[in-house]
Amino acid sequence: MATGDLVVGMVFLSQTILGILGNFSLLCHCLLLHFTGCRARCTDLILRHLTIANSLVIITKGVPQTMAAFGLKYYSQDFRCILLFFVQRVARGVSMESTCLLSVFQAITISPQNSMWAVLKGKAPRYIVPSTTVCWILNILINTIFPLSVIGKWMDANITRKTDYGYCSSVFYHKLIASLFAAWLSFSDVLALGLMLWASGSMVSTLYRHKQRVRHIHTTSHSTRSSVESRATQSILVLVSTFVFFYALSSICQICLSFLNTSSRLVVNMSAFFTMCFPFLSPFVLMSYDSRVTRLSFAWRTKENSNILGHLGGSV
Repeated sequence: MATGDLVVGMVFLSQTILGILGNFSLLCHCLLLHFTGCRARCTDLILRHLTIANSLVIITKGVPQTMAAFGLKYYSQDFRCILLFFVQRVARGVSMESTCLLSVFQAITISPQNSMWAVLKGKAPRYIVPSTTVCWILNILINTIFPLSVIGKWMDANITRKTDYGYCSSVFYHKLIASLFAAWLSFSDVLALGLMLWASGSMVSTLYRHKQRVRHIHTTSHSTRSSVESRATQSILVLVSTFVFFYALSSICQICLSFLNTSSRLVVNMSAFFTMCFPFLSPFVLMSYDSRVTRLSFAWRTKENSNILGHLGGSV
């Protein structure tokens, strides 16, 4: 095994292991907050769907890329490869749209009472379950044609180019068919990105106006509530920024691959690395901004200290 392949394999292996651990920790964190009676946010359910989708992206992308880098073979014409690509695309789409939902619902939550979105504040939580369900169904329907781009020899006559990912191959048919196929798959991505950017701009504007308005207000309860919403909004803004950044880098790599006559292992590995960066980093971003972690830890320490003091008092 070449040194370069070993380094690439270790990078993908690290991303995969840390990403799975991070998303598992975030899921356990959400469940722990729920069962310990912490006040739930309307976006917590979206977070769970995002965690599941990110975990699927890491498993279906990271594990095969790691195996390919270490020289373990995959059969590109096998049904497992078709299923792998299908789950990968569905999970990636759900991850994007869950991030979009997070930003939109948070923008509605912090919108001022005199805004056009104020009427949706009370109604928004009721649409979370239908919205997350539609995300999964829509991506499954959109990607039902995606396995056609991984099927092999029976369409060799119409294949103009093939991209080798190391574990599977993606085939390119006639240019017109490939263009229609790419436009069909890209429509939901463009729509979700547009909504993300709009919601992020709205949240930044709302936070700025709110900061200007309450600069001289020092009421404790108001300050605490504002701080909680501000941290939640900041976490989603960082999350969206992270997604857009790595999505842009991954898209640039995909565009380069589409214009290359032969597959470049460097570009393929870079595209896979950038694709996995968001699912790998997002749980750590969300947990680092969640103030409920600090409060829960403080409550546990307080309870533990009380038990110790009570035990000492009883001994005396």
